[in-house]
Amino acid sequence: MAAAVAGALLAGLMATTTTATLTGCSSETVADERPGGESHAAALAALHRAADVLVRSGSSRVRTTMETATGGTRVSIRGSGAYDFVRRMGRLRLVLPRDAMGAVEHEPITELLASGALFMRNRGAGIPPDKWVRVDTTGIPDGNLVTGGATDPLAAAELLRGARGVSLVGEEGLDGTVVRHYRGTTDIGRAARIASPGVRGPLAAAARGFAEHAVPFDAYLDRQGRLREVRHQFTVTSGEVGGQDGQDGQSGQGGRSGQGSQGGQSGQYGQGDGTGTGTGTGGGTASGGGSGAGQSGQGGDAAQGAPGDRSAPGPQSVRRTLGVASTIELYDFGAPAAVTLPKSSDIYTGRVGSPQT
Repeated sequence: MAAAVAGALLAGLMATTTTATLTGCSSETVADERPGGESHAAALAALHRAADVLVRSGSSRVRTTMETATGGTRVSIRGSGAYDFVRRMGRLRLVLPRDAMGAVEHEPITELLASGALFMRNRGAGIPPDKWVRVDTTGIPDGNLVTGGATDPLAAAELLRGARGVSLVGEEGLDGTVVRHYRGTTDIGRAARIASPGVRGPLAAAARGFAEHAVPFDAYLDRQGRLREVRHQFTVTSGEVGGQDGQDGQSGQGGRSGQGSQGGQSGQYGQGDGTGTGTGTGGGTASGGGSGAGQSGQGGDAAQGAPGDRSAPGPQSVRRTLGVASTIELYDFGAPAAVTLPKSSDIYTGRVGSPQT
């Protein structure tokens, strides 16, 4: 079920856009050389300890934005809520763009962020509105950096531990606060190796899932060293988030038969209907006798169903590259962040279909 759910939000978002290529900072930048400028070592130190400073700050309110852009069209998922950095838990209310979930309008989705887990309510796709869907973020191939529609604020800060090429752009005003604007590139794999224990699992999954580990960023720290805003620019390529090109689904090849009774995740960002067929981002399809859609050419998550037929090969060498910009804004430090995880009886255990069902 986790595979069926993870990517549902961004799947709808990406369905409204065409191929886009992310452009951003180079992998290496130079230290600020202006009079009074901060040294490269000091800039790196400030970014590497940003997550620790947030934990000492306790909690804050949060605004999130995740967007894709192609040509003159920009599609965004926006969220707001609060985060407890000590407990590593947060609560967000996500507002989806029109038609992003295959409908004219979709009610806001509530997300609870916890160490190694993501809970979603009002996800739709036939799930009762009073039930939660739980996703193991250590099992999502991108560590839930993009597929949930919002990056976990603490994970976003922990990513900065992998910062290497950094420059100080300068001091700026942000919401009435003087901040230092840093620009550079972080490495997901390096960040995962030195991340805090509660975030290490999801970041390790992201390090395995993303083919491109270098992530350009812009970070804004106040004079107390608190992260006030960070923008990461991820590059998502077909087959990449699945950690492979989908076994028989690579470059448009036909997928494996679907397995099990749950709705699978068709190609991570492809469209699935929860009935045994789904089109992966590689251009191929996966069909099965069970009721689960294949994940990028693989079977669903539950017990095996009857074998399905291979689809005919799709167009060869078709790969999609999409730029995904994730922005986290932190403010009102010390504000309460009351988060209560759902009871097991409130967690949905039935079949999870695609947003179109």
